[in-house]
Amino acid sequence: MSIDFILPDIGEGIVECELVEWLVKEGETVVEDQPIADVMTDKALVQIPAMHSGVIEKLFYKQGEIAKVHAPLFSIIVDEVNSGESTEKVALADEPVETNRQEVTKPVSSDSLEEQAILSNAQTNIKGKTNDKAIASPAVRRVARELDINISDVTGSGKKGRVYKEDIVSFEQGGNTVAVQTLTPSTRVEPIRGIKAIMAKAMVNSVSTIPHFTYCEEIDMTELIKLRLELKEVYAKQNIKLTMMPFFMKAMSLALKEFPIINSQVNEDCTELTYFNDHNIGMAVDSKVGLLVPNVKQVQNKSILDLAADITRLTTDARSGRVQAADLKGGTITISNIGAIGGTVATPIINKPEAAIVALGKLQTLPRFNEQGIVEARSIMQVSWSGDHRIIDGGSIARFCNLWKSFLEKPSNMLVHMS
Repeated sequence: MSIDFILPDIGEGIVECELVEWLVKEGETVVEDQPIADVMTDKALVQIPAMHSGVIEKLFYKQGEIAKVHAPLFSIIVDEVNSGESTEKVALADEPVETNRQEVTKPVSSDSLEEQAILSNAQTNIKGKTNDKAIASPAVRRVARELDINISDVTGSGKKGRVYKEDIVSFEQGGNTVAVQTLTPSTRVEPIRGIKAIMAKAMVNSVSTIPHFTYCEEIDMTELIKLRLELKEVYAKQNIKLTMMPFFMKAMSLALKEFPIINSQVNEDCTELTYFNDHNIGMAVDSKVGLLVPNVKQVQNKSILDLAADITRLTTDARSGRVQAADLKGGTITISNIGAIGGTVATPIINKPEAAIVALGKLQTLPRFNEQGIVEARSIMQVSWSGDHRIIDGGSIARFCNLWKSFLEKPSNMLVHMS
């Protein structure tokens, strides 16, 4: 028996999602609960499992296409005794109903509920157009709109009159049903989807509603680098990856205790200010699906080693594009390590509704005068803060940065404040 997997309502008003990656191929045998696909909503990456054991019969979308909630995502052939009765029987007009199916394998290629209604209300033996509405995929409809063509005027060359892209091109060039070869464009248009679309909207919203100001400083990392190298060798034997980020986070948390305004958030109309006891520090990660900002929860209660473990887990999850939604929510301040790629000074955009963000520049070996006036090589990092100027003034962020800097330049200071 062939069963269509209907993309479920994922919640929070989500009506569509991007097909990020198929984890199986057509004809592949799968077991119940085996991951089938990764889909990206405007909230997070979601993994879709198999509802039965069987053989994948049909994958209804290609990578990068938009899948609709309540429409078939894939079909699977299962033993009739194991298929259950959970899948609702549906008869769509675009394909005759087969006696051994609970749903048809034809995908609901609809960019609106209107087209879905057209398909379901039509008679199965009617060819051509249905109720004066053309049968076509969202991509084809988009081509028609771009060429300013009424798709209902186009004669489709496909089964039951389905309109294809070639039909649109032929019509635009004066033909009717004869398809012509599409000319190779000199430019490439790519839709902005998934994490990139989320980030674009968030950044526009942040810049348009938060008055940013930037404060830059340099930090001498020489002593901290030496300490970290000594500890790295010790804890590597325990399979603990000790990077610089745990020190940045712990030092920041200690400074936030003295300057809670930096760990606060203002409401939309700027009439209330909420102070957070927990220091949920986010870190920007360049992942395969775009920029993700998971955050380490309750940094104030964790040791350097605890933070190292959390950071390793979140970085691994984010880079693979499989970070949990809970890890992306609830952040109170953000660190962006742009220096890992390059660059010394930046103007980071605040991760709304947070009040501040810092960009870490790349480490440089630069000449600096010591206390005796002698020039020596030091490991210098430029840092760039952006603050919400509605609630944070320049003096506050400067004093906060100075305290954070003191912990990083003299790591022993952190031990005193942590005791």
